Amino acid sequence: MAREMQKNSMFIEHEPESYHDNGDIRKNLDDDGRAKRTGTWLTASAHIITAVIGSGVLSLAWAIAQLGWVAGPAVLMTFSFITYFTSTLLADCYRSPDPVTGKRNYTYMDVVRANLGGRKVQLCGLAQYVNLIGVTIGYTITASISMVAVRRSNCFHKNGHDVKCHTSNYPFMIIFACIQIVLSQIPNFHKLSWLSILAAIMSFAYSSIGLGLSVAKAASGGEHVRTTLTGVTVGVDVSSGQEKVWRTFQAIGDIAFAYAYSTVLIEIQDTLRSSPPENKAMKRATCVGVSTTTVFYVLCGCVGYAAFGNDAPGNFLTGFGFYEPFWLIDLANVCIAVHLIGAYQVFCQPIFGFVERWSHKQWPENKFITSEYAIEIPFCGAYFVNSFRLVWRTAYVIVTAVIAMTFPFFNDFLGLLGAASFWPLTVYFPIEMYIAQSKLQKFSFTWMWLKILSWACLIVSIVAAAGSVQGLAQDLKKYKPFQSQQ
Repeated sequence: MAREMQKNSMFIEHEPESYHDNGDIRKNLDDDGRAKRTGTWLTASAHIITAVIGSGVLSLAWAIAQLGWVAGPAVLMTFSFITYFTSTLLADCYRSPDPVTGKRNYTYMDVVRANLGGRKVQLCGLAQYVNLIGVTIGYTITASISMVAVRRSNCFHKNGHDVKCHTSNYPFMIIFACIQIVLSQIPNFHKLSWLSILAAIMSFAYSSIGLGLSVAKAASGGEHVRTTLTGVTVGVDVSSGQEKVWRTFQAIGDIAFAYAYSTVLIEIQDTLRSSPPENKAMKRATCVGVSTTTVFYVLCGCVGYAAFGNDAPGNFLTGFGFYEPFWLIDLANVCIAVHLIGAYQVFCQPIFGFVERWSHKQWPENKFITSEYAIEIPFCGAYFVNSFRLVWRTAYVIVTAVIAMTFPFFNDFLGLLGAASFWPLTVYFPIEMYIAQSKLQKFSFTWMWLKILSWACLIVSIVAAAGSVQGLAQDLKKYKPFQSQQ
């Protein structure tokens, strides 16, 4: 048993005193021999909100502007339902073959392996981890933009709104990376709840500030804004019908991928205690998380559109839809940066866990990989340091920061990665695994409408990918290296 504990040291925090006091190590372990999980639907909800509500919520006014009052809210609600529905299907696959008493699956790949098998496991892994790596790079860029926005806001307040106030993103990317190097030593999702709760609070804070400023702007009636039922108008807001189509594609893609968190759903579910059943608690957390997200998305998107009309900026806090009160804009951007610090960890923990599990399996006797050393931290007790974890996670953060500094237009490429991974991870695999687990009869009513949903979402992914490619091509034409990217 002790040897098994050493092999699984990345999953548990050693607490030798409590083990001795209890006299039985099994009291501290779950049914699979790992440290007893203590997560609840509340902590899972915090993880979900942290993963889903990104600073992209502030760009939803732009998305609604492209679609208009009719299609915009309708698309938001549609993808809210799709995300909730497919997430409940995926939650039932955490244990297999029975969703309550079956064997645990610790990662998305494990779930696909248990229910579908074959090459689909490799395809799932490729889609998941490429997306997760892309998200962490994108968050490095986005956080630095919010940090820069604080300095620019102060500059505009002091020197006037017509001053350029250029500031380089690179020093702030380095600051962000240094913070992540420290936080990346948190061993796993089980120890991440406090950071997710803090990040979720931050997301509520800056979303509320953006919403409040939009309400104030819309209610003031000072500047006339034009809104329409069908969004931006050809010949007025956009130069051609082709541009209108591309923007519509991008807006649909932005909304669809704003909800996606399937890449980390199983890892979040693996933090839940076994009573009540994990799938039941996860469905409750999904309902809370997606409902909360939808309320904020609809409010920020629609009120933001009412405030800015068809000229809505891509992000009205960093794109300076607002200049005053400058201190409130600063507070909102600080909240964005803090939220992204936590969100980065939510998305990189599955990557860390995958590499560390694989390394333990390949070299189980290697002391550099398996040994942990206790460091006494005043008022906090012992913290166990693993040399491999320290080196590998630090290297990962540094590499993502370097890529972010090299390609500051990477956020547009991230849209393409999101388009490529949305359909397989959020829709296709959950539906296929539900069909396999439930043994649905081919061409039955349920089987047919599930397949129709899957194909419809595939079309959305293709359309969004096309929009992302077009946007990326435009950004590449404008790209000038070594200049500040705002």
